[in-house]
Amino acid sequence: MNGDADSLALQRFALLRPHLEDGVSLTVIARTTSVSLVTLRRWARSYHAEGMAGLQRKGRRDVGSRRSLDEQTTALVQGLALSVPRQSIANIHREVHALIERDGGKPPSYNTVRAIVKAIEPAMTTLAHHGAKAYADTFDLLHRREAEGPNAVWQADHTQLDIIVLDENQAPVRPWLTVVIDDFSRAIAACRLFVTAPSALQTALALRDAIWRKTDPAWPVCGIPECLYTDHGSDFTSRHIASVCADLKIRLIFSQPGRPRGRGRIERFFSTLNQRVLSALPGYLAPGGPKTEPTLSLPALDQLIRRFILEDYHHAPHGGTGMAPVMRWQQGGFLPQIPDSLEQLDGLLLRVARSRQVHRDGVRLHGLRYIDPALAVYVGEAVTVRYDPADMTEIRIYHDDHFLCRAISPELAGETITLNDIVQARRERQRDLRKTIKDRRSLVDALLGQRRQTLSAPTTPPAKPASQRSSHGLRKYANE
Repeated sequence: MNGDADSLALQRFALLRPHLEDGVSLTVIARTTSVSLVTLRRWARSYHAEGMAGLQRKGRRDVGSRRSLDEQTTALVQGLALSVPRQSIANIHREVHALIERDGGKPPSYNTVRAIVKAIEPAMTTLAHHGAKAYADTFDLLHRREAEGPNAVWQADHTQLDIIVLDENQAPVRPWLTVVIDDFSRAIAACRLFVTAPSALQTALALRDAIWRKTDPAWPVCGIPECLYTDHGSDFTSRHIASVCADLKIRLIFSQPGRPRGRGRIERFFSTLNQRVLSALPGYLAPGGPKTEPTLSLPALDQLIRRFILEDYHHAPHGGTGMAPVMRWQQGGFLPQIPDSLEQLDGLLLRVARSRQVHRDGVRLHGLRYIDPALAVYVGEAVTVRYDPADMTEIRIYHDDHFLCRAISPELAGETITLNDIVQARRERQRDLRKTIKDRRSLVDALLGQRRQTLSAPTTPPAKPASQRSSHGLRKYANE
């Protein structure tokens, strides 16, 4: 109800109140007021039937319609207005005028046609001219999903950051960021930087980081969520992620293809990160190209993003909830559900698995040797190896699908080496070997070339003494 309607309804209710509350007859009220008995009875019936809404002034049902225009003409104008391609009102008026005049009728005026076109519902116009997707985006009823508590719903998504960093070879690359966010509190459960395009493995590693307890006590967000809400990216729709969610009893929910509604919270975090962190860093991709030359490495950028999350974003009141994300996640003494062991979580998420044989000196993988006392009784047997490509310091070893041990590489003790580091070292070693081979071959080719030149040089027979020379060219025999 608008203000005028409310005021009118209250005035009418004030006149009826003695009758409704004290039993005063409507006849007496009609005598003491300027309102007729018939009108008072009608108001009383409307109040009993509809409450205060029944005391409002009823508008005419034909407001906005052209009573003098027949339904067929109105339908004709609307049909032309809804046709594809879209026509101007002037063109619609000309066509309607020609059709009705041909049949001997009285054509409507331009203003009448214009009024009919303007009265068409915007939803109908959008559906007719722009299709079902535009209609759904604008006019479909939305159920705005609100998580009921911490870890009820997590969202996961990737974005390619608007910044250039330097990789191990000092080459410029544009990194990807994978983020897992708690829908209820807006707290960040995990974030991972990659230089390659998103994959199921990267998503799994981010989920592993999100679920398990963090080593930093300033980052308490962890646990198994009830639901994981994602888009239809190939990594999220992979069998691997579906299997992980099934094993952990996580409901996997996908947004509608092309209409990722409800994902504005994680998109807002990406926007906040871009504005408050990346825009001030060297290599930021401002419109038109990098603002400055890139100097940051991927680990340096990762450290800056984590610092922003833990020291700033998690402790500032969020515009959508009015509370700091960490405080909202921890309110009420919330206790997250944690897997029984990290090994159980590793078995579900770290799907980079290889079959290897246990040797007397341990297990060999990617040119490295991994040892553990538990391997002593499994020498000669096949085991399954799982590892995190981001940290090759240790590997997880399984025997008959049961966790056996964590094996450590003595060569990498006290260091963190990634699979990319190992691959890069291999390439450099192979490049050095190829260069040495090329140099040796060039030396051999040079030496052999000189020898061939010596052997192929023409030789002149030694000249005979003058006494042995014949005075003529005829050959003489011994008896001559």
